[in-house]
Amino acid sequence: MKRLGFALAVAVLALSVLSVAPSARAATNGIHPGDQTYTNGAQCTANFVFGDGTSTYLGQAAHCSSTGSNTDTNGCTTQSAPIGTPVTILGANHPGTLAYNSWITMQQAGEKDPNACAYNDLALIRIDPADASLVSPNIPHWGGPTGINTTGTTSGDFVYSYGNSIIRLGITALSPKLGISQGDDGAGWTHVVTTVTPGIPGDSGSAFLDKNGNALGDLSTLSVGVPGGVQNNVSDLNHELAYMHAHGGPAANLVFGNAFNGSQVPLDTNHPVDDPVGGLRNFFGI
Repeated sequence: MKRLGFALAVAVLALSVLSVAPSARAATNGIHPGDQTYTNGAQCTANFVFGDGTSTYLGQAAHCSSTGSNTDTNGCTTQSAPIGTPVTILGANHPGTLAYNSWITMQQAGEKDPNACAYNDLALIRIDPADASLVSPNIPHWGGPTGINTTGTTSGDFVYSYGNSIIRLGITALSPKLGISQGDDGAGWTHVVTTVTPGIPGDSGSAFLDKNGNALGDLSTLSVGVPGGVQNNVSDLNHELAYMHAHGGPAANLVFGNAFNGSQVPLDTNHPVDDPVGGLRNFFGI
């Protein structure tokens, strides 16, 4: 995933894309937020489901299809795989297709806003119509999303996420994450959060919910600060969708999920294993 770098006072790490074998295969455990996605050998975690009345889309981070290095964090200058690139989704029977990438769109628009360039990090994967019946919008463990956050967060707000890095080899008991917002930054384009166990390579792009179960954004970067420790930056979904709609992207909107329950412990004992066989096949390319 996106950008990995380190400096003394504050370093923004592109939650580095985890590169794996390019011959990734799909499994058949259903398509939902939290699924692993593979774009040209880079593994990320899907965030939300979107629809436009005709097609169904699964979201991932734009940087998941970057052709730059992990320290190339500027979406207005870093090159990406083209629209139409096939994307393997662990849970689908057919590859999806990259239908939108905010980095590509910003470059075509000549975007100069430094906050958009740094944090507009959304891509949509069009689901093969043959797999549409396999799609569920529900966030594993927590439920939701119940809406879209349009007001940001304040310091101390709880946030909720679900990561699915291949580093965990399909063991998803610890995939649910509970965190606290440190407030917003970048003129509302990003939310700085601290979670119990930060996002790791392979979690990039994963969904974040606010304290009410609304879709907050997608995991974009990792920051290491002294003081401050390890924090994640979550790109704001409301800003990302508004940009997409204003610049000729798909007329797709968020699909809401089931009821949200933020009172649970961040430990998925009901589904401690997602798909270890499929995950290992993707990891080793077999």
